[in-house]
Amino acid sequence: MAVLAPLIALVYSVPRLSRWLAQPYYLLSALLSAAFLLVRKLPPLCHGLPTQREDGNPCDFDWREVEILMFLSAIVMMKNRRSMFLMTCKPPLYMGPEYIKYFNDKTIDEELERDKRVTWIVEFFANWSNDCQSFAPIYADLSLKYNCTGLNFGKVDVGRYTDVSTRYKVSTSPLTKQLPTLILFQGGKEAMRRPQIDKKGRAVSWTFSEILTCASLLCRRM
Repeated sequence: MAVLAPLIALVYSVPRLSRWLAQPYYLLSALLSAAFLLVRKLPPLCHGLPTQREDGNPCDFDWREVEILMFLSAIVMMKNRRSMFLMTCKPPLYMGPEYIKYFNDKTIDEELERDKRVTWIVEFFANWSNDCQSFAPIYADLSLKYNCTGLNFGKVDVGRYTDVSTRYKVSTSPLTKQLPTLILFQGGKEAMRRPQIDKKGRAVSWTFSEILTCASLLCRRM
């Protein structure tokens, strides 16, 4: 099933993808990307090329070229992890009980300003992040235990609403350590953030018990 689901999704998307890929920009980009492979492998184009192979065959890759191609492939895969996520079936999302309000790029600021007596814990997440997927049931359980009159829980998808990630300084890079980010808002202003960011822009390690303790204390005061 793990193999069939992506294949079915790919076949279903072929008509839409074909119209998108048929544009001159993508056709020319694909041709230029494959140009080196075609020139190196197709005779007579490859006959005059230099080679470092022991057998002197100019129509095959030497070890140096193989290493470069492997390294380039790894970089492209890492840089485009989010794009590749959109091409396959989404991982199963948490569908259990929760007491969480979902925001978009407009409603998050409106809700924070609507009643400043309410304290909010907001999770900034992205569906393509495995860490966010793993954290979803934990955050849902936290909302069920500690949601009260003056303490509410929210979530916003910064993978979808990129302007929110910019506004609240949450990195959505494929290699980021900032997802998920939890921000505690009091009086409409940020009071605490986990993980914190150091002067070099790196995420500082943290423990979930910090947010848990904070939520417990806040709920007791309400």
